[in-house]
Amino acid sequence: MGMKKILAYPPSILFYLCFGFLLVVFHPLQWITFNTIGYKAHKFSVELLNFFIVRSLYILGTNIRVDLPNSLTRDRSIIFVCNHQSTYEVPPIIWYLRKYHPKFISKKELGKGIPSVSFNLKYGGSILIERNNPKEALIKIEEFGKRLIKKNHSAVIFPEGTRSRYGHPKKFQKSGLICLFESMPNALVVPISIGNSYKFGQNNYFPMPLGVNLHLTVHEPMEINHEEPEAFIERIESFIGEEVKKKQKFKL
Repeated sequence: MGMKKILAYPPSILFYLCFGFLLVVFHPLQWITFNTIGYKAHKFSVELLNFFIVRSLYILGTNIRVDLPNSLTRDRSIIFVCNHQSTYEVPPIIWYLRKYHPKFISKKELGKGIPSVSFNLKYGGSILIERNNPKEALIKIEEFGKRLIKKNHSAVIFPEGTRSRYGHPKKFQKSGLICLFESMPNALVVPISIGNSYKFGQNNYFPMPLGVNLHLTVHEPMEINHEEPEAFIERIESFIGEEVKKKQKFKL
């Protein structure tokens, strides 16, 4: 066992104590705000939780960089299309994109058993889909997209369908994105490239690595135009892949 790994144990233990404490404390706060005040108060409690989770990553010496364009509008719904490497890229997305009401497409398994996280996914406007039932999943995604357009909220989708454990982006699954494009034709499409988040998963998440340079770039918006949906998705996929390669400095 290397010295760097040994040194990572104390801050990892402290981080997980803070992380668990935040999830447990904010779970009843979410319940109270959702059931007694309403959407805005519940949304604020979720944002505050994720603000503290982002800050708790500093215990591990994590460097967090989030690049935001000046051209994002709050007047239209947005479809944020992201590569997916670990759980720990989600709190920065929720916190830094809070003005755009980001709602997630998540797997059904996350809808129970995780304090705060499961509650927000079930009641905060996101959807939980059964990956083994694609027909039902597409129906839910269509309803989800129409609801977001009506409320001027935004979608966050990880088209890889699962985390890329070693940082190399996986092939995009196109059906969910095409369904979103069809149900949200007036939305903007905004790619998000995420680099180095996969490093948190080294050592099976314990001890957590120290000094990870977590880098998220929210890119310029794109219009859903008359381009063939599959070609459009392939262009987004290629663009995100190239941006991830720049962040991580390895060949894809």
